Amino acid sequence: MNVRRRRRQRQRREGRWLDELWYGRNPLSVLLLPLAFIFQLVTSLRRKAYNSGLFATYHAPVPVIVVGNLTVGGSGKTPLVIWLAGYLSALGLRPGIVTRGYGGRATRWPQQVRPDSDPDTVGEEAVLIARRTRRPVAVGPDRSAAVRALLEHTDCNIVISDDGLQHYALGRALEIAVIDGARRLGNRRLLPAGPLREPPSRLEEVDFVVNNGVAGRNEYAMKYVPVDPINLLQRGQSRAYRDFGNEPVHAVAGIGNPQRFFTMLKSKGMKVIPHAFPDHHRFRPQDLEFGDNYPVLMTEKDAIKCEAFASARCWLVPVTAELPEIFAQRLETLLKGENDGQAAA
Repeated sequence: MNVRRRRRQRQRREGRWLDELWYGRNPLSVLLLPLAFIFQLVTSLRRKAYNSGLFATYHAPVPVIVVGNLTVGGSGKTPLVIWLAGYLSALGLRPGIVTRGYGGRATRWPQQVRPDSDPDTVGEEAVLIARRTRRPVAVGPDRSAAVRALLEHTDCNIVISDDGLQHYALGRALEIAVIDGARRLGNRRLLPAGPLREPPSRLEEVDFVVNNGVAGRNEYAMKYVPVDPINLLQRGQSRAYRDFGNEPVHAVAGIGNPQRFFTMLKSKGMKVIPHAFPDHHRFRPQDLEFGDNYPVLMTEKDAIKCEAFASARCWLVPVTAELPEIFAQRLETLLKGENDGQAAA
């Protein structure tokens, strides 16, 4: 128990240190600016190499929508990808999804993903997307190869790339950048002085900026709507938030911004005991043992990795993304122009 407690404390300290460095006023950030300048130079030269044709870019025969962000860590891309898949299907299109498969241990890539795929092999996010969308999913570090595999084995006529804004080897018809509404761009500095992979000016080039929170100028607000928790052992059993009563609950989150999950549960009136783990953490049974019988609530992404050893105390919290009608209208307009252009070509 002491070993597990020390490990959790170390993980929390590391997370707080990075938050202070990138989203606070840690003076060390200024000392890292020379390294950030080198990082910016390298990324700029790399992008110019793709734009000039020095590095090859794969242009798929179908439109590709890239959903990404500028910051390291989670900003809420996956719920938006799931929403897009449903919206495009409602328009009569046949979307497929590609993602990196982060955390997957497959020895060969790309991999086709099904709802019952092993998250240790293909990554938990890919399995979550396959389950929620019921659409074809392919994963691999080389997203161009994943798109080729998707088109070879399915009848998809449009592709959504989960992440990959900086993956310039894959051509794209539309770009959507997602911003964390609370943390936004942090100190607006590039790695390692800040959380940015590209300069803030990159947002001026994308087609949509979606804010996972309160939208700013030229941004579209995305809202998370939590669904009633579902028992991880008995999937047919759900429970309203009010039915948890006044007893405390353990909230477990191994995502890019765990605080967002804890805040959401508190907004439902729950007494939250927070347990933050690193993003893509590989959970073990002892990670869910807290020495009491309080309920354990976790994100849907984390729940996928805990199914094999979950107890009746474990509940997953599904969330659904909601976007304004004006976002959907503009998306449909841009897609129509893209499809008309392809037909003419």
